[in-house]
Parts: sequence; structure tokens; C-alpha cells
Amino acid sequence: MMPFRLLQFNMQFAQGWNDANPDQAPFDLDATIAEIKRHDADVVYLQEVEQTLPGGKQAQPPPNYERLKAALVGYDSVFTYPREDSRELPFGIGLAIFSKTPLRDSMKHDLPSPEVEFDFYGEIKTPTDRVLIQAKTDIDGNEITLLNTHLLALFMLKSSSEIHGEQRRQIGEILRGARAATLLAGDFNVSQPDSLIAEYRQFGFETVQSSEITWRRMPFVLDHIFHNEKLRCVRHQVVPTPTSDHHLLIGDFEFVDKS
Repeated sequence: MMPFRLLQFNMQFAQGWNDANPDQAPFDLDATIAEIKRHDADVVYLQEVEQTLPGGKQAQPPPNYERLKAALVGYDSVFTYPREDSRELPFGIGLAIFSKTPLRDSMKHDLPSPEVEFDFYGEIKTPTDRVLIQAKTDIDGNEITLLNTHLLALFMLKSSSEIHGEQRRQIGEILRGARAATLLAGDFNVSQPDSLIAEYRQFGFETVQSSEITWRRMPFVLDHIFHNEKLRCVRHQVVPTPTSDHHLLIGDFEFVDKS
């Protein structure tokens, strides 16, 4: 049985990277799509698929997702926005899962954010809610649960998810109930991830790596792939890419025979 591949990628709504001026880097969805296709993953998790519109509006249908669906021939997919909120800032929003095998039983879990005040260009704001998307598929006759999320970056609000840990705990309760092989991945936005890793270890989940940075703007490991004991990671790689402010994270997995 050959290993299967998961690609984890915060695509930053197809805005590339420019060392001199990252906030003014050009948008190039074709380059994003080419980067994703280059790795020929069996399962692809994406965060920040779309960019929030003025007033927190969400484009319908989601244009980047529609182009991704058309380009990733042979993949089934699901997409979700978080709850629409007029407070949403003009950054990345929306999660997608793509799979070479059919997806089923998809659902979303709303992840409420704490009422932490922060200054945004002279205005006092509070953060909007986040989301987790869930689906199931079968690979080589084995059922697998797929969980994709993007948590609030509390470290950028001069706080911490160790203090305001409800989003982490809500996901932990989902992990506690995991019976099938399960992969949780995404942008966890935890600048010091040791406590997060320990928290999910108590539910039987391990991250594939926690030493190589995955975010260009600061030297942090924000992106993770967690798996339970029914899966073995046989290879992982952090792949720098000019198509986002995040690097790609790849994990190759095989099922563990418990018989």
C-alpha cells in the first residue's frame, strides 16, 4: 500500500510574497494553482481561500474557490466561510478541502472568538469568529476523517491562546471523540506551539513537525498537521513558496494495521 499525501497551505487569497513590500505583493491565482498541482497531493487543505470584501461581505459564489475547483480536475471538494460579520477585516477568509477520493458527511463547526479589544489603524476592534470544516473519505479502503481549521491570531492582539483557549478546547473535544483515522491540519496561529502540541497529545494526536518555521512574516511555526495513532507519518516537508506569506507543509501517511 503506497503512502498518501496531505498538502496543508494557507494560500493568503493568492497574494504572493515580496520581501521588500509584502503587503503590496501581486495577486496571482494561476501561480497558486500551479504550486498546489505541482505536489500532486491526495488531499489538500487550504485556508484564506478568499479575501473579505468591504463591510465584511463574502463573495458568492467564492471566486477563488470556483477557479480552484475548475483547475483541480479529479478532485472532490468542500468549502466554507465563517459566519458573515460586518466587523471582518479585509484579510483572508474561507476554508477548503480537496480530495482525490469522494468526500461525504461534510459539516462546519463555528469557533467563537473572545471579546479581546485591539487597535486597528486607530480604531478599537474586536475579533470575528473562526471555523473548522470537517469531512470524511475512504483511502485504500480505510475511512478517514479530515479536519481543517484557521484559528484566531491572538499573539497579534497582544494576547495568547493559552489565556483565551476556547477555540483550541473546542477542537480538542472533536479530537477526543475521534474513532477513525483522523487528520487535523491548518493555520493554528499559535506563536509558541508547545502547549498546543501537549494539549492535543492528550487526545492521541501528534504534529508532524514543530521546528521549521512556516510563516514568512515572523519566525513562527503556525501551520501544523496533527494525526492520531491510526496513521503513521512516513515523511514530511516544509516547502518555501513565493505564492503566499505561508510555506506549504506536506505529510505522507500510511495506515497503521492494528489487527
